Amino acid sequence: MPKILSSRKNQNWLSWFNKFGPLLALIIVYGFFVALNAKIATLTAVETIVQQTVIVGVSAIGMTLVIISGGIDLSAGSIIAMSSVVVAWLMDTLGFNPILAALGGVLAGLFWGLVNGSLITRLRLVPFIVTLGTLLVVRGFAKGLAHSMPINVEQTWLSDILATLPPDQKWQLIPPGGWMMILFALIIAGMLRYTSLGRHIVAVGSNEDTARLCGVAVERVKLFVYSAAGAFSGLAGLMMMSYQEQGDPTGAVGLELDVIAAVVIGGGSLSGGEGSILGSLVGAMIMTVIRTGCQLMGWPTWATQVVTGAVIVVAVTIDRLRHRKAITGEV
Repeated sequence: MPKILSSRKNQNWLSWFNKFGPLLALIIVYGFFVALNAKIATLTAVETIVQQTVIVGVSAIGMTLVIISGGIDLSAGSIIAMSSVVVAWLMDTLGFNPILAALGGVLAGLFWGLVNGSLITRLRLVPFIVTLGTLLVVRGFAKGLAHSMPINVEQTWLSDILATLPPDQKWQLIPPGGWMMILFALIIAGMLRYTSLGRHIVAVGSNEDTARLCGVAVERVKLFVYSAAGAFSGLAGLMMMSYQEQGDPTGAVGLELDVIAAVVIGGGSLSGGEGSILGSLVGAMIMTVIRTGCQLMGWPTWATQVVTGAVIVVAVTIDRLRHRKAITGEV
């Protein structure tokens, strides 16, 4: 009986930690920098944090699905850059209106996500290798389309998606892009929790063979998650274009690591079967708070990289410990 009670206490603790651990970490990190410099608590600083979080956060929504399913997508940064170039190219070169250009950028991301998913499912290739290859291929196409130069665009309503709010719109609290990120996060979180597709994604990540024996269409699930990841990276590219007012084929280099790190910090497991959409957004915000805080403190770039890298290592270590405790039942 004592062992059973101890096991239940461990499970309750793990469940609580999985749900609220990332949020607690965000509060601690934010509080630490507020104690060092109160400027980070101003409305302007908060708005800046949200602006810088949106690009990684939107892409992290799709990456969460991939990681829960037991996969990985290293091409996210290249797809973000490619999408920003496509939107700018359609507007500047072909004269598309902003709505069609924005749709074209998201569809470009969806296409490359579909390519990733097709290669992984049809040819049964390792996701790491496939997406490492498409990372280079997509980046190359982006540079070719833009002739390795940023494509500047005229200011339209697309530029307002992540722009700093004017004084008469401060009631919105955060830019429209931030509200879009929250809306999509709630939709996908609801899909994961309340639909059969969401349960199938978790099942595939937990044990692919068992899921297949239970009748889950594993290949279709994988095709969906990689396509969704591509679409959300395409949407993140639209956000980046809005923020920079240009499509940059050399932008978002290494951003896929930030996206993956946001998912892991938010409670996602690289072993598959675990993850939280809202947790991933919190993870993305933690990284932004660290960078913003370091900049306000005047710390050099290398110090920021050391702190960010240390947080990622700690998050992965905690993930390993959680799994070890869940398997062995250790206290």
